Amino acid sequence: MRIVIAPDSFKGTLTAVQACDAIAEGCRRALPDADLRLLPVADGGEGTAKTLATATGGTVHPVTVTGPLRTPVEASYAVLGDGGTAVVEMAEAAGLLRLPPGAPREPLRATTYGVGELIRAAAAHPGVTKLVVALGGSATTDGGAGMLEALGVAFCDPAGSLMHPGDTTFIEEYPDLWGVGSLYNVTQVDFDDAERFPNTAVEIACDVTNPLLGHNGAAHVFGPQKGASAEQVTFLDGALREYADAMAKATGRDVRDVPGAGAAGGTAAGLLWLFPQATLRPGIEIVLDAVGFDGVVRNADILFTGEGRFDSQTAGGKAIFGIARRARQINPAVHVHVLAGMVAPEVTPEFLHRLGIDGATPMVSETTTQEEALRNAFATLARIAEHATKKVNDAFKLRQAREAVG
Repeated sequence: MRIVIAPDSFKGTLTAVQACDAIAEGCRRALPDADLRLLPVADGGEGTAKTLATATGGTVHPVTVTGPLRTPVEASYAVLGDGGTAVVEMAEAAGLLRLPPGAPREPLRATTYGVGELIRAAAAHPGVTKLVVALGGSATTDGGAGMLEALGVAFCDPAGSLMHPGDTTFIEEYPDLWGVGSLYNVTQVDFDDAERFPNTAVEIACDVTNPLLGHNGAAHVFGPQKGASAEQVTFLDGALREYADAMAKATGRDVRDVPGAGAAGGTAAGLLWLFPQATLRPGIEIVLDAVGFDGVVRNADILFTGEGRFDSQTAGGKAIFGIARRARQINPAVHVHVLAGMVAPEVTPEFLHRLGIDGATPMVSETTTQEEALRNAFATLARIAEHATKKVNDAFKLRQAREAVG
């Protein structure tokens, strides 16, 4: 029996690597002779870099960068096992988790400056020819302007005075010169000293389709999650509009309406303007390519995947949906089974069939409370993996017996 184990993290309880180990333990108890392949995955958001480093035998490299509120933070980038691909996770430098302990969310001050510093470090790593930038979990709505400033892009007002969207030090004293507010005055953008890494391929891991501006854009949809009031949302959208006009004029490329340009507070748009060679792809697709998923699942009998909660949102692009879809494309006969912390009531047999999934087993059940499952997450996941493996194996045997009879 060939079994592929490819879960996402169970947020708050198990990393993807820990989930892999737990499921593998259960599989071995059920089928000691099974051929197991462990592929911890991520959806392209938080945890992607370290998960991919582990899955590919790569390395993680610490870097001190500027945090979202200009305080130093310890971040890292990963170099995958191929030696040529570096992964930068935006949340490492500008994520909500990088806000100082107890600090409020400050959408008008939060900057992506540290993301630019992290990109520079990763791109300069010896042997790197491909850069993956994973978006998600950001505290920012600056359109990636801070990131661009860190990478040498100069922003000027009509008089030629430098604007500093990446520096929030004096935002209270000079709101029109510093931070996001400065974007209202940017009319000239100079790329002469920009680090654009023309010989490096750039992929942007992005799982939303929002444009940069408007009611479906970065400020209106994601701004409130980052602490923006209704008034601030309007202010931010206006700043991004002026910024987009200046960037389109400077580059000759208007990306404001590109699906996904509004991701991570518009950072995706900033990346597209800086890197003409950049492409936007769903995060899970990039991850599956990086771990060699197709070659592993091609001859598999069972694929176990999973995450913390399996519900209707899964069909909207969460990791296990992408995993199941890719598995069906490569190996239509593989049995796809989801192991999840909780399985929502809307996950019916019809729902599973629509997603190309054969079965699902929850950690929380009539015999295991949520508190118990969280407290003993590893053991609980191993136990349900053992049960699911036995159940699927018995179904295989029954099918084989029926086929033998004729």
